[in-house]
Amino acid sequence: MQITQAVQDGLKRTMTITVAAAEISQRFEARLDDLKDKVQLKGFRKGKVPTVHLKKMYGRSVMGEVLDEAIKDTSLKAIEERQERPAMQPDIVLPEDPAVIAQVIDGKADLSYSMSFEVLPKVEVMDLKGLKLERIVADVDPADIDGAIEKLVDRSVGYEDADGRAAGDGDRVTLDFAGKIDGELFEGGAADGAQLVLGQGQFIPGFEDGLKGAVAGETRVVTATFPETYPVPTLAGKTAVFDVTVKAVSAPNRPVIDDAFATSMGAENMADLRRLVTEQLQKELDGASRMKLKRELLDELEKAHGFELPTSLVEHEFNSIWTQLSNTMKQQNQAFSDEAGKTEADARGEYRKIAERRVRLGLLVGEIGDKNKIEVTQDELRRALIEQARQFPGQEKMVYEYYEKTPGAVAELRAPIFEDKVVDYVLAQASPGMRKVSKDELFKMAEDVSQS
Repeated sequence: MQITQAVQDGLKRTMTITVAAAEISQRFEARLDDLKDKVQLKGFRKGKVPTVHLKKMYGRSVMGEVLDEAIKDTSLKAIEERQERPAMQPDIVLPEDPAVIAQVIDGKADLSYSMSFEVLPKVEVMDLKGLKLERIVADVDPADIDGAIEKLVDRSVGYEDADGRAAGDGDRVTLDFAGKIDGELFEGGAADGAQLVLGQGQFIPGFEDGLKGAVAGETRVVTATFPETYPVPTLAGKTAVFDVTVKAVSAPNRPVIDDAFATSMGAENMADLRRLVTEQLQKELDGASRMKLKRELLDELEKAHGFELPTSLVEHEFNSIWTQLSNTMKQQNQAFSDEAGKTEADARGEYRKIAERRVRLGLLVGEIGDKNKIEVTQDELRRALIEQARQFPGQEKMVYEYYEKTPGAVAELRAPIFEDKVVDYVLAQASPGMRKVSKDELFKMAEDVSQS
């Protein structure tokens, strides 16, 4: 192998690599010798097929494999010898002239091809102790603990027959209904044995109001209007008329908040239940705090590093974002013109900046992690996989098989773990200050971060 030409332009690299015909021939003969011991041809004993006969039957296909292997081996060797770090898979271009390729295949000419790629930039990481960060924290409010326990009670409400009385807010009504728009039944507008708790706004406006005061066995005609923002376009803003039969009215039976209720929730007693609820609420606050701090950290890292980005990586990231956005908009029947003052060109510009940010931060996070020997352990990957499988009850085996058989799936599982470990390392170096705010302020800050 010989590198006959190498061009360097910023992050771009272009090489012309030549593999001598003698080396190609040597690889070809070695492959034929290996093939001779494996093939079984009529009229010949295994391992005794003449080389001339093998060349006649398999020569061109074997040569194709040899050339593919030679290109793979020599391109990797060229990259290693020059200690390059390609940002993405190199682009390899063979001669366009069929006559030249034919001579290579016939063993009469050297194999010459060009290889082009971009390299990863050299990233000089700032002194992380110089980052100016502030950790926003909040404490759990006792009133929130009481509110959370009340929600547990709400979810634990049982129902019993209302003894013939009329339905009111809080009661559960069991009913059959069939709805029509302009005298025609519409899809999804009918049900038998449906259950509806009055006062919770579970149905379209006007429907629940039309059932208040009803008793078991009563039939009613209820008129209700779908909101203009209803997700089904054919129903949005339309008025429907429902024929309703009330089959049963049930009164709520709220549990008493005591140790027995706490036990039913998996706690030892009410004190233990309050402790568990407090821990969960604090976990939510800490999560919001970390989200805010992590965004601030990444913003500061991005501002402090202005190295050149590989165009190929940015383009790949942008295409991934744009494809996902386009598919989402198509599913929701949206267009860029729906948003006042914005064109597709404007959106492309915005999302390209997002792509650039992601690439820059990805390279920074990777550099910090590599430099400080931060690794994701097999145990951490195993726990993440278990957590992923838990999100699909009854399909755990399918999830495990997916990660076993899908190239790159484990890398996608590893990436957020690695990022979080790098973030923890940077935070330990930066030693951010701390400021206490109210719960509402913290959640507002976290919401602003998630929407920006």
